[in-house]
Amino acid sequence: MHVPDGFIDAPTSAVTGVVAAGALAVSLRGARRELGEERAAPLAGLVAAFIFAVQMLNFPVAAGTSGHLLGGALAAILVGPCTAVLCVSVVLLMQGVLFADGGLTALGVNITDMAITTTVVAYAVFRGLLALLPRTRRSVTGASFVAALVSVPAAAVVFTLIYAIGGTTDVSLGKVATAMIGVHVLIGIGEAVITALTVGAVVAVRPDLVYGARGLRRRLRLQVNGELVDAPSATPAPVAARTSRRTLWITGLVTSLVLAGFVSFYASANPDGLEKVAHDQGIDRKSERHASADSPLADYGVKDVSDARLSGGLAGVIGVGVTVVAGSAVFWAVRRRRSVPAEV
Repeated sequence: MHVPDGFIDAPTSAVTGVVAAGALAVSLRGARRELGEERAAPLAGLVAAFIFAVQMLNFPVAAGTSGHLLGGALAAILVGPCTAVLCVSVVLLMQGVLFADGGLTALGVNITDMAITTTVVAYAVFRGLLALLPRTRRSVTGASFVAALVSVPAAAVVFTLIYAIGGTTDVSLGKVATAMIGVHVLIGIGEAVITALTVGAVVAVRPDLVYGARGLRRRLRLQVNGELVDAPSATPAPVAARTSRRTLWITGLVTSLVLAGFVSFYASANPDGLEKVAHDQGIDRKSERHASADSPLADYGVKDVSDARLSGGLAGVIGVGVTVVAGSAVFWAVRRRRSVPAEV
């Protein structure tokens, strides 16, 4: 759902840029609380790299259409909503500048739609469901599925609203809305499966590192002399104890590199939901050439490398590497600038 240059007019793009900048400023403050400790910064950077890698894996959803992960729900549940907005924004920035994916003048639109909307909607749905469900790992996984599923068509709705305000072509908004929401409901199913599988895998080995699973189990309380007291803490789960933070980070990085460097070659070549709707409805009539079209990594290939498999694989590996470094650096800097406690 990366919006190219030329889809949205300059005034609307500027307004969404201001909205995105304000949301990023708020997210920077919130991320300092969510990261908690410096060792959490590399994990947040890894989440950004993983989202970059999985976004390269377009999957078929309908005749001639594909979809890919947006990532807001996954990041919000793993590292917190404010950190998630920053994670997805880092990915969008890397994609726009290095890979000519998503317009640079449309960066505010893309952050508003893909980072802010998906994160806010997904995390609100996720927390709402957890308030109703038993506090178990299965509930976290199930709530992740539903939250991710809802977040994708929500982003389609927001794009349609933005296009209604500042679209550069005269098209039927009713047809655009119907087409966008319809195809992105299908894409949302893929998003939900990827999100639930990933969250479930991490919760299974290190639930303490999953932001959305904090306080997963309520502490047992016993009645002693007419008063409720906390029962002694149970022994930590042996699986969690055996899986170190470093092991999890290395496993996640290797998985991201394999997905981007090898599996991405087998991704669907069909246009994604927005590209398909834009072509069918005429939204793309005024699209502009990307400012980074001459980048050595444009279109997820390495310039002057003729072998398509090698070119795409190298681009994917470079993208994961750059994203994990940039993301970790951003989150480390955010954590280092953590504000002084209010009571001081």
